Amino acid sequence: MCRLPRTDGWRRLTVLLLVLAAGWQLGAAALIEAKAWLAPVLIERAWQHSVGRGGEPVKPWPWADTWPVARLRVPGQRVERLVLAGDSGNALAFGPGHAGASAPLGSAGLAVIGGHRDTHFAFLRRLLPGARIELQLPDGTWRAYLVETIDVVDARAQALPRLVGEERLLLVTCYPFDTLRSNGPLRYVVGARPEAGASLQRLSL
Repeated sequence: MCRLPRTDGWRRLTVLLLVLAAGWQLGAAALIEAKAWLAPVLIERAWQHSVGRGGEPVKPWPWADTWPVARLRVPGQRVERLVLAGDSGNALAFGPGHAGASAPLGSAGLAVIGGHRDTHFAFLRRLLPGARIELQLPDGTWRAYLVETIDVVDARAQALPRLVGEERLLLVTCYPFDTLRSNGPLRYVVGARPEAGASLQRLSL
């Protein structure tokens, strides 16, 4: 007499594995959500500590490879972003980043801040020439800029300009804004110059 294969045990094991896999997926999603909520809080706190210590770099968490270096504000759009050190993928995941190869923020030369078009720098598409941009530096002072130029640049054929002695601020993101393609060659570049007559102002703490 032939015995029928016992499948109950395999069924239970399969169900258990499916439940564990679903739990792992839900846990991973919850962890991502928690990081998305917690990271801005820790970055903001690090920035407040940095300003309070006269500009001393403060990492938002011990193993971070970046830290906040400026606060970017566009009053006309009620936009405010903390700018991080560096423009690597790790930094840009949490906010716009200051390109280390460019000039220091708030100083002579060309300072470049990059950000993702679908998150932190999505507002660039609404900026118009003449719009005011404000930048708080780590020592608590503020600088004001006016949007001067808006260009679409092919990164394969045209490098960003290098300025020496003349302060300029560039905000850069990928272009077009609505495309599903990532890592394309086009860049949306917003150029701003210091506002005439605007001097450094100490922030009241």
